[in-house]
Amino acid sequence: MTSEPEPGRRRRIRRGAYLLPSLFTMGNMVLGFYAMILGLRDDFRTAAFMIILAAGLDSVDGAIARLTGTESDFGKEYDSLADVITFGAAPGLLAFLWGLEEFSKDTWLLSVFFMVCCATRLARFNVQSKVTDSRYFVGLPTPAAALCICSILLFAPEYTEDVKVYMQIVMGMALLLVGVLMVSTFRYRSLKKFNLRKRWSYRAFVPIAAVILACFYLGRAALLGVALLYTLSGPVASLVARLRHRDPAAPDEAPPAPPREGVP
Repeated sequence: MTSEPEPGRRRRIRRGAYLLPSLFTMGNMVLGFYAMILGLRDDFRTAAFMIILAAGLDSVDGAIARLTGTESDFGKEYDSLADVITFGAAPGLLAFLWGLEEFSKDTWLLSVFFMVCCATRLARFNVQSKVTDSRYFVGLPTPAAALCICSILLFAPEYTEDVKVYMQIVMGMALLLVGVLMVSTFRYRSLKKFNLRKRWSYRAFVPIAAVILACFYLGRAALLGVALLYTLSGPVASLVARLRHRDPAAPDEAPPAPPREGVP
């Protein structure tokens, strides 16, 4: 019995390596669609957890593609299409079904605005990914935007009618502001270049462990805090950079030009 030639075996392994990231992208898409079904059944907290799991898969597929050297234009476009469903349409629909439709019949426009901003953000990312600093995202990343909306859904318990009105206002403002941040030019720190092959000191895992423990013991409040901190990090960093480059002692008017030689 003859064994399979080595080049043929390598080709099959290579095809499998290219398929692996796409399987995670499919899982991302399935979880996003299932979250919408759960929302139609009024199970908003489970739906929010589905989107959080999808965000985990979204980070894994890119890491696997970089680790195996199987990044491709197809994978990038496929990932963006999945993200529009999971991180654009699903959070917008969940927010609307959760309470916005009870607040006003026109609040569906806020959900549509959020979804359109998500699609715009992804399209801009695809055309600018080769000309921007890979250490940063331009605009709030769509998974982080979806996590911000879902963390509000998880944090909000079953309120009385009087208190729920305020939560509906908060949710509507969140959809609007987070959507604007997605299409803004604020820079957000990227973890896309996290190198799984590199040796890391144990000190690098201290903040990661702290976040995991906080989410485990404090639950929904910790998740909401982490989501808000990252969401606001872009505008805050931009404001700090502006203040650092400003000289408070600079005069309001430019100083007069020095006299030319020979002129009194």
